[in-house]
Amino acid sequence: MLEFAGAPHLPGVGLLIRSGRTAVGREELADVLGMKWAAFRRARPYAEDGFPVPVSSADARVLLWDLEQVEAYRDGRPQPAIPAVDREEDLLDRREAAVLLGVKPRSVDSYKTDPGFADHVVVVGGVEHWPRAAVLAYAAGRGAMSAPSGRPKGSGDMVPRDLLPGRIAELLDANPAVTAAHAVDVLGISTPAAQRHLQQERAARIVALMRTEPGLDAEGAAERLGYPSAVRRAALKAAQELYEAS
Repeated sequence: MLEFAGAPHLPGVGLLIRSGRTAVGREELADVLGMKWAAFRRARPYAEDGFPVPVSSADARVLLWDLEQVEAYRDGRPQPAIPAVDREEDLLDRREAAVLLGVKPRSVDSYKTDPGFADHVVVVGGVEHWPRAAVLAYAAGRGAMSAPSGRPKGSGDMVPRDLLPGRIAELLDANPAVTAAHAVDVLGISTPAAQRHLQQERAARIVALMRTEPGLDAEGAAERLGYPSAVRRAALKAAQELYEAS
């Protein structure tokens, strides 16, 4: 079991699902506490003083708790501490993975189809997580973000095709109104490739936001994401196709 002694803890997140520990969601929590679901929803025991702190990331929509701590709380025993040492088997949700990768959570959403992420996903309480080792391996495979001053004349696509979605996501993180011309200059790709990938990433983010906020339509999501009118029409069309296909 590899330890990351001395590695900084992830800022602005919860306690993490540490290696060797089990996390539970609300339905499992009700079972552990011996409560029927209706009674559990009314009582909200997790809001009581002294109840274990969630191990889900800060601002997470789905809360998760450490099973050992919950059982100790139920039995009136001292709650076992969450290990503080980072290990490769720790499970990170999208926010925690984003912090480790130095990107925004929306970028992690675009990485999910990459085998480096998809092959290692672990669902806990209905929430996708990835082992720390898999996230670090993915980061190493992506390499550092390159920013050449311009595309050498006559060169082909400089960024490997499988890395383009992540690089495009980083550009959109920095500037939602980024142009295809800027992507060409920074990534050294062709104009059609830049346009295509920017449109696909914008569409994916529109759909992701619509699913996160029920009732929000595609136009509203595009507005919220800061997409300029010049590219919004194409992004909305792609988002509609993506939404209907999923």
